[in-house]
Amino acid sequence: MTLALHAFPDGEALARPVADALGAGFGLVRTHRFPDGELLPTVPPPARTTIVYRSLDRPNEKLVELVLAAEAWRRLGARRLILVAPYLAYMRQDVAFAEGQAISQRAVARLLDRTFDQVVTVNAHLHRTSDLQDLFVHALAQDLSAGPPIADWLLAQGLGEAVVLGPDVESGPLVAEVAGALGTPWACFSKQRRGDRAVELTLQGGPPLRDRAVVLVDDICSSGATLAGAVRAARARGAADVQVVVVHALMAPGAEAALAEAGASRIVSTDTVPHPTNGIPLARLLAGALRQEAAQ
Repeated sequence: MTLALHAFPDGEALARPVADALGAGFGLVRTHRFPDGELLPTVPPPARTTIVYRSLDRPNEKLVELVLAAEAWRRLGARRLILVAPYLAYMRQDVAFAEGQAISQRAVARLLDRTFDQVVTVNAHLHRTSDLQDLFVHALAQDLSAGPPIADWLLAQGLGEAVVLGPDVESGPLVAEVAGALGTPWACFSKQRRGDRAVELTLQGGPPLRDRAVVLVDDICSSGATLAGAVRAARARGAADVQVVVVHALMAPGAEAALAEAGASRIVSTDTVPHPTNGIPLARLLAGALRQEAAQ
């Protein structure tokens, strides 16, 4: 076997469609936890090229598991290791905002760069870093966009004429991509953060929202505070309906309730992170990025 895709049990349902699309062998990694908390993963027999599916929400133990498992894959004969991490953690901290802080983006990228030959992710949460590849020296880094699948889903839902809004300027590229695919107007709020769960949003100009369907698009929903503020602001401008679509549903406790209370009629996410709001599958997007590996 020249190509295999391995996953961990909690990601099996999302990883199997990618393996099927590639015609790759499939296997599950098992992890034993010792009484003191140490982890011992056991990997299936690897192929020459082994794809590892592991989304990095709740990343701390997962990163340790990956490093340990990679030792086994390499020792057992894998010549090329590819990490498919639909959500890539620790990318937002790209500078030290206070004396003594770690630049976690740099540290995690270096760890993965030493462990894998290629890293594939979706809408990495980058701020001042313009290209994910800039963080990697040895590994090929691919940052895919969920914009086209989101646009396709909106069309299938009859939302092809909705106004597309972003909750802040950082969401602008994704919002513009979705709106461009639909041929519909778009705008982004400007944001001032007052705390972890307190934000102030303003929308200068932008398309009229009165009696229009509005779709709020963002890469991450964690606390939901920013998106909830955007929902309230859109409702205040007369939007007839406001729906929320996010790529990564990290969803802290209470986030969905906050969005619903603000006036969101529906909350949908892609399946980069397993969550009840998942409704937009990305298996075809991920498989497309790996198609060359399957052809070899």
